[in-house]
Amino acid sequence: MSLRVRRIGAIALLLTLLAALAWPHARDYLVLHIVGWTAPHVSESRAVNWASGPASQAPGGKRAPNIVLILADDLGYNDLSLSGGGVAEGAVPTPSINAIAQQGVNLTQGYAGNATCAPSRAAILTGRYATRFGFEFTPVPTQFAKVIGRFPNEPGRPPVIYHAEREAQAIALDDMGIPTSEITLAELLKRQGYHTIHLGKWHLGSAPQFRPLAAGFDESLGFYPGASMYLPEDSPEVVNSKQDFDPIDKFLWANLPFAVQLNNEAYFKPTGYLTDYLGDQAVAAIQANAKRPFFLYVAFNAPHTPLQALKSDYEALAQIPDHRLRVYAAMIRALDRNVGKITAALKAQGLDDNTLLLFTTDNGGANYIGLPDINRPYRGWKASFFEGGIHVPFFIKWPAQLAAGGRYEQPVAHVDMFATAARAAGATLPADRVVDGVDLIPYLQGRETGRPHQTLYWRSGDYATLLDGDWKLQVSGTPRKDWLFNLKDDPTEQVDLAARNPEKLAELKARLAEYNGQMAKPLWPALLEAPIRIDYPLGVPAPADAAYVYWSN
Repeated sequence: MSLRVRRIGAIALLLTLLAALAWPHARDYLVLHIVGWTAPHVSESRAVNWASGPASQAPGGKRAPNIVLILADDLGYNDLSLSGGGVAEGAVPTPSINAIAQQGVNLTQGYAGNATCAPSRAAILTGRYATRFGFEFTPVPTQFAKVIGRFPNEPGRPPVIYHAEREAQAIALDDMGIPTSEITLAELLKRQGYHTIHLGKWHLGSAPQFRPLAAGFDESLGFYPGASMYLPEDSPEVVNSKQDFDPIDKFLWANLPFAVQLNNEAYFKPTGYLTDYLGDQAVAAIQANAKRPFFLYVAFNAPHTPLQALKSDYEALAQIPDHRLRVYAAMIRALDRNVGKITAALKAQGLDDNTLLLFTTDNGGANYIGLPDINRPYRGWKASFFEGGIHVPFFIKWPAQLAAGGRYEQPVAHVDMFATAARAAGATLPADRVVDGVDLIPYLQGRETGRPHQTLYWRSGDYATLLDGDWKLQVSGTPRKDWLFNLKDDPTEQVDLAARNPEKLAELKARLAEYNGQMAKPLWPALLEAPIRIDYPLGVPAPADAAYVYWSN
């Protein structure tokens, strides 16, 4: 009998005993912890040996550019010091991330593929709105949805809506992946002779047919779920911050392992703080592939919860009095340090000039960490289509093709990364499907004028948004409400024009309906509708009439 089977049997016995003793309390406790109890075994740390490319570059011909995509996780728009802001009133400079924009192009109107992580990642890797192929909601286990649905409601906050009637249509977490019929950027680049590497968070399906190696990556080191511990909770090197008001946080601390997986092998412990570990492994991968074209996708999980900082980073920020903010700031410090490791490795290997380097984050900063200023000056958070949820840092550097210090102010989106990287590599875009992204390089070079997109689109359940020129429409089903903003005049969405401009409202709602009609049925149902107060993070008191949206997931 396998260890996993024995563990499941022991858990079943424990369930029975606890249910007999105190069913209501036991049920809540078990729902919170069962995912962690049934998780795979994690072995001790081990060495990672990246597949080595040739010892010297092939003679003759121009080498195709390397492509490096760095993705942060839940990074707030105001977490970078690039424009004079920064986390904790600028207490944490971010010189390495800033340098990508300063030495390349800052796309100031960059938009995420979605307001939550996994659909954005699906959009980046396919160049298509994830709703086109049914990847509408972020993959979460049913137990997670139940924890959120049963958590005591914050006073004055609208209640969470849990759809128990949809459980029969739910599918296993492992099967919540990008359909195998989709063509990923890794697959496209692999056909062009690139060696393709994934590092860090995946969150696009963990069944074998959805894993990185099945999606075009030659090598993968990271984790499949939507989050990971950065160090063991009791490590002497870590400083933790727990948010008791946040049910997501409670679920993560109860269930997440400190573990990574190399290719399809067994889980093992990283050798140190996860952000540093991923940065060091990215450097090693660059060194191993310096003599051949490669695509390196580095998906850091920082600064996503659980909030865990390296003790040395925490101690370096003693000027920040608030503990939670200081832990978060220390995580940003580590993220910037490791982006710097990657850019330094490219330069050390003589690859900097001929590398297309892209940096962004999957969505805006999260309301559930309780920090008010992370998306300033924008309203809203992750899990809302206000600018705070989808207006994200978006930088491109390619010294061989793009002059340093550029600013591009037309709206662009995550879906554009696919087409931009593919064209840089000389690949032909798929002709058998709609590709929503465009190649941005001609626009950044000035060879193409006008807007890359007249219209951009987002949807999660019955909450959908359209950006058409300077006009932005948000349509919410719960509560039933339309918002209409002119971002040219009102970039922070303070003045709702829906009542004053019914003609424009009707025009954009008709266009939104056209887009909705092009999208596929969701591959799995949203079990939750959770209220997101637009102007107040979780844990911060808000007036009874505070504006909110419901987010389906």
